[in-house]
Amino acid sequence: MLFFKSFASLAALVSVAVASPIESRQSATRCGSTSYSAAQVRAAANAACNYYQSGDTAGSSTYPHTFNNREGFDFIVNGPYQEFPIKTGGVYTGGSPGADRVVINTSCQYAGAITHTGASGNNFVGCTGTS
Repeated sequence: MLFFKSFASLAALVSVAVASPIESRQSATRCGSTSYSAAQVRAAANAACNYYQSGDTAGSSTYPHTFNNREGFDFIVNGPYQEFPIKTGGVYTGGSPGADRVVINTSCQYAGAITHTGASGNNFVGCTGTS
């Protein structure tokens, strides 16, 4: 019985570690005139990961969804990628996504932050730290 409890605890710990994006690469960023703390970036990336891994979306939105990187960003991790809104007032749960996004890969690793602010059409430009 003790072995089973220890094994179950270890399995739960491993599942949490696998479901969380790599946090060491996440830092504060600025998208246009909006600044986000490292904690806000981490919260958005974690939410994106949780929704992606569960096959769910935030509210009735389509987020997270595939980000094809047509702009050719040089992200710090390889794709494929998912994009998810980042908001100053808490984690995005649906509704208007605003202009700013975090990008994770399908292994839940943080790739960078991007924004529509300052971009032409429906394109993106990198927030600070993303080129």
